[in-house]
Amino acid sequence: MANVVIVGAQWGDEGKGKVVDLYTEFADVVVRFGGGANAGHTLVVDGQKLVTHLIPSGVLRGRGKRIVLGDGMVIDPKTLLEEIGELKARGLLIDDKDLIVSSSAHVILPLHREIDRLREAGKSALGTTKRGIGPAYEAKMARRGVRMADLVDAARLTPLVEQNLEECTDWLKARGGKIPSVQETVDEYLEHGARLRRYFGDASRLVYDEIKKGRHVLFEGAQGALLDVDRGTYPYVTSSSTIAGGACTGTGIGPTMITAVIGIAKAYTTRVGGGPFPTELTDELGDQLREAGSEYGATTGRPRRCGWLDIAALRLAVRWNGLAGIALTKLDVLRGMKKIKVCVGYTVDGPSDVRDELPTDPQEIARCVPVYEDLDGWEADTREVRDRDALPPAARKYVSRIEALLGVDCSLISVGPGRAETIVLKNPFR
Repeated sequence: MANVVIVGAQWGDEGKGKVVDLYTEFADVVVRFGGGANAGHTLVVDGQKLVTHLIPSGVLRGRGKRIVLGDGMVIDPKTLLEEIGELKARGLLIDDKDLIVSSSAHVILPLHREIDRLREAGKSALGTTKRGIGPAYEAKMARRGVRMADLVDAARLTPLVEQNLEECTDWLKARGGKIPSVQETVDEYLEHGARLRRYFGDASRLVYDEIKKGRHVLFEGAQGALLDVDRGTYPYVTSSSTIAGGACTGTGIGPTMITAVIGIAKAYTTRVGGGPFPTELTDELGDQLREAGSEYGATTGRPRRCGWLDIAALRLAVRWNGLAGIALTKLDVLRGMKKIKVCVGYTVDGPSDVRDELPTDPQEIARCVPVYEDLDGWEADTREVRDRDALPPAARKYVSRIEALLGVDCSLISVGPGRAETIVLKNPFR
């Protein structure tokens, strides 16, 4: 039995979809424990591209894999139905019993999307995906949230929709926002509930029972550690727990049941939306990374900000998650660069104030000056390489230096977008 949590170790977009897809070969159950359709996993299998937002990428492994959407998620039912339809059209998710949607997961309403849209149009925009994630979590914490189980009972759903609209109507009117109709919302969401109820269940008990049976369970995170609502670069964070501990709160299993945590990190760093990014490259090198790595958001299509690998920021992810290994992705994107910089720390208030981790206070981050090491680049194509020792010498040195600086070994190295373009070094399920 192995129960493995897979988390992003940077600001999201690290390539979790591919890594989860690879590890799902060895898992019996794949659980998404937090976030919503603000996540986007881009997968390339047999030359075909598929993007999922809610359903874990492990669904691509076909029948026999149980796919669970956990209690800690916020779910847009319309988006979920669209994903289910697309997957079924591709010959996936044929057996409805393979998908379990937590009855306790919270629901994103049209109201939440409208609030998100208006906030992002204002002066205090954070760069969200405008999918209503934050407002849905706000309603949850205010104890007036709608849960998936409410979508099958008009007597439960109607007063909840009325209460949420009553709380926000004045705010919407003051900003010229659209005020959704209570009846139209209830009618639409009852219809969604009728179509989805076959998937509803007690996700927490199911996952617990599977673990007790000795099944292998993979817990899939969304976003990245540096976007965690408690630990990340607040306020430029997401609205949920993105670190390994979120797997426990988001699925209702105890921490002693987790056997390993793997953090996914790109061989460089990206960030989408607002927020601090000390190693960002705003010159031609940044553009080169963006184009070589196809760094455009899977959910929004927005161009990602690109920069050098930030070891000082990754150290936070190692510490917060207790990482047992690093899945290093997109090593191939660095090909052709003569010199590659790695941020090993910062000075904050002068040369004597040296930090080995990224500060989490935004005012301190604003004063950070990266301390870089220069490493040699390489010209050789790595996409056909399947053994670490066969990598170009400079690429091997780059990987080894990352391991030494973090004190964590690489579990796998991705050398291309395809499923097969991977060097597997350690398998946490074995």
